[in-house]
Amino acid sequence: MGLTARIRTRDGWAVSHAVVTLTDMTGSQVLRVEADIEGTVRDVNPLPPGAYTVIVTAVGYAPAAASAIVTASGRAEVGTVTLARQGGTELPPPGQWTVDPAHSTVGAVAQHLGISSVHGRFTEFTASIEVAPDDVTKSRVEAVIRADSIDTGNAMRDGHLKSADFLDVERFPEITYRSSGLSVAGSDRWTLHGELSLHGVVRPVDLDLAYLGTGSDPWGGTRAAFRATAQLRREDFAMNYNQVVQAGIAAIGTTLKVELDIQAVQGDSLPQA
Repeated sequence: MGLTARIRTRDGWAVSHAVVTLTDMTGSQVLRVEADIEGTVRDVNPLPPGAYTVIVTAVGYAPAAASAIVTASGRAEVGTVTLARQGGTELPPPGQWTVDPAHSTVGAVAQHLGISSVHGRFTEFTASIEVAPDDVTKSRVEAVIRADSIDTGNAMRDGHLKSADFLDVERFPEITYRSSGLSVAGSDRWTLHGELSLHGVVRPVDLDLAYLGTGSDPWGGTRAAFRATAQLRREDFAMNYNQVVQAGIAAIGTTLKVELDIQAVQGDSLPQA
């Protein structure tokens, strides 16, 4: 019984301690409750049947509103309410930012046997971000990844991925990405345009980019967080190896989903911690 809701960011993260207010058709407040650490509201008190407005607020996010209908059971299931970061299409303060590899992840997901996924990540990389002061669309990103740092949790598989069948790390030790522009894709959403050099092939690759916010760190610095994704086709980068198992199913999918979770520190170097 009562009100149930989930409060999430655009990337699916829980917004802990968001405040949910329920008002009736006259605008009178009927309920005010705080989400738990998992961004979930579960109020067990039954509500009078009728139409209501649900208003969700949280520090650092733009308020959101939704409608709710309470049935004779006294229950209102709002579902998921998505909050956007306050400030719309703002980016971090202009200037140089350095990506912190210890608190960032460069990952990729491939389909295996058509029924499951294999997750991998590169453990050694450097990257820098320059937020342009006057026109943020002129901001730049550069990244260098050590190809032989691939880690899927299986030494035999990692060895195969480093071989000439895939990354060929002896001939192509580095994977690089250099941006060429940035365009607005929505509230706190961007498209980062650039060129990816992988396995000796250079191709344009766009990243779907979300800015997650800026805050202080324990070492006296300022950090910004981002999440980015992209879809790559292996054949576009001359990685055509595959093994067909029964029923014509390929052992390894032809596409890779790139997933980046990035923390960047303001300045041109990382803190000594």
